[in-house]
Amino acid sequence: MSDEITLEERKVIYRARRGLKEIDVYFDPYVKNYYLQADPFEKAMFAELVEQEDPDLLDWFMEVSEPPRPELKTFIQKLKHYIHG
Repeated sequence: MSDEITLEERKVIYRARRGLKEIDVYFDPYVKNYYLQADPFEKAMFAELVEQEDPDLLDWFMEVSEPPRPELKTFIQKLKHYIHG
Protein backbone atom coordinates (compact mmCIF):
# COMPACT_ATOMS: atom_id res chain seq x y z
CA MET A 1 0.00 0.00 0.00
CA SER A 2 1.26 3.42 -0.89
CA ASP A 3 1.70 6.16 1.68
CA GLU A 4 0.15 8.61 -0.78
CA ILE A 5 -3.41 9.69 -0.13
CA THR A 6 -5.46 9.69 -3.32
CA LEU A 7 -7.55 12.63 -4.43
CA GLU A 8 -10.71 10.58 -3.80
CA GLU A 9 -9.57 9.78 -0.24
CA ARG A 10 -8.86 13.47 0.37
CA LYS A 11 -12.35 14.38 -0.84
CA VAL A 12 -13.97 11.81 1.45
CA ILE A 13 -11.93 12.96 4.44
CA TYR A 14 -12.90 16.59 3.73
CA ARG A 15 -16.59 15.70 3.35
CA ALA A 16 -16.49 13.77 6.63
CA ARG A 17 -16.05 17.05 8.54
CA ARG A 18 -19.63 17.87 9.36
CA GLY A 19 -19.53 20.37 12.20
CA LEU A 20 -22.41 18.48 13.77
CA LYS A 21 -21.32 16.94 17.06
CA GLU A 22 -23.70 13.98 16.85
CA ILE A 23 -22.15 12.87 13.56
CA ASP A 24 -18.57 14.03 14.14
CA VAL A 25 -18.35 11.83 17.23
CA TYR A 26 -18.45 8.84 14.83
CA PHE A 27 -16.81 10.21 11.70
CA ASP A 28 -13.74 11.89 13.23
CA PRO A 29 -12.32 8.84 15.06
CA TYR A 30 -13.02 6.62 12.06
CA VAL A 31 -11.15 8.95 9.70
CA LYS A 32 -8.21 9.31 12.10
CA ASN A 33 -7.87 5.65 13.05
CA TYR A 34 -9.38 3.42 10.37
CA TYR A 35 -10.27 5.02 7.05
CA LEU A 36 -6.91 5.00 5.28
CA GLN A 37 -6.28 1.35 6.25
CA ALA A 38 -9.78 0.18 5.33
CA ASP A 39 -10.43 -2.18 2.45
CA PRO A 40 -11.93 -0.77 -0.77
CA PHE A 41 -15.48 -1.91 0.10
CA GLU A 42 -15.39 -0.19 3.48
CA LYS A 43 -13.93 2.98 1.94
CA ALA A 44 -16.79 2.94 -0.58
CA MET A 45 -19.35 2.55 2.23
CA PHE A 46 -17.86 5.50 4.11
CA ALA A 47 -17.73 7.60 0.93
CA GLU A 48 -21.40 6.85 0.33
CA LEU A 49 -22.24 7.71 3.93
CA VAL A 50 -20.49 11.10 3.90
CA GLU A 51 -22.44 12.09 0.78
CA GLN A 52 -25.73 11.86 2.69
CA GLU A 53 -27.57 14.79 4.21
CA ASP A 54 -27.11 15.48 7.93
CA PRO A 55 -30.80 14.97 8.89
CA ASP A 56 -30.76 11.53 7.26
CA LEU A 57 -27.50 10.61 8.97
CA LEU A 58 -28.86 11.70 12.35
CA ASP A 59 -31.97 9.57 11.86
CA TRP A 60 -29.90 6.56 10.83
CA PHE A 61 -27.40 6.85 13.68
CA MET A 62 -30.17 7.42 16.22
CA GLU A 63 -32.16 4.55 14.66
CA VAL A 64 -35.19 6.72 13.97
CA SER A 65 -35.17 5.41 10.41
CA GLU A 66 -33.08 3.02 8.36
CA PRO A 67 -30.70 3.73 5.50
CA PRO A 68 -31.91 2.72 2.04
CA ARG A 69 -29.38 -0.12 1.81
CA PRO A 70 -28.66 -2.81 4.42
CA GLU A 71 -24.90 -2.43 3.83
CA LEU A 72 -25.09 1.14 5.09
CA LYS A 73 -26.95 0.03 8.21
CA THR A 74 -24.26 -2.58 8.88
CA PHE A 75 -21.53 0.00 8.37
CA ILE A 76 -23.23 2.47 10.73
CA GLN A 77 -23.37 -0.26 13.36
CA LYS A 78 -19.64 -0.81 12.84
CA LEU A 79 -18.92 2.90 13.33
CA LYS A 80 -21.01 2.90 16.49
CA HIS A 81 -19.12 -0.15 17.75
CA TYR A 82 -15.78 1.65 17.26
CA ILE A 83 -16.96 4.36 19.66
CA HIS A 84 -19.20 2.55 22.14
CA GLY A 85 -17.56 -0.86 22.07
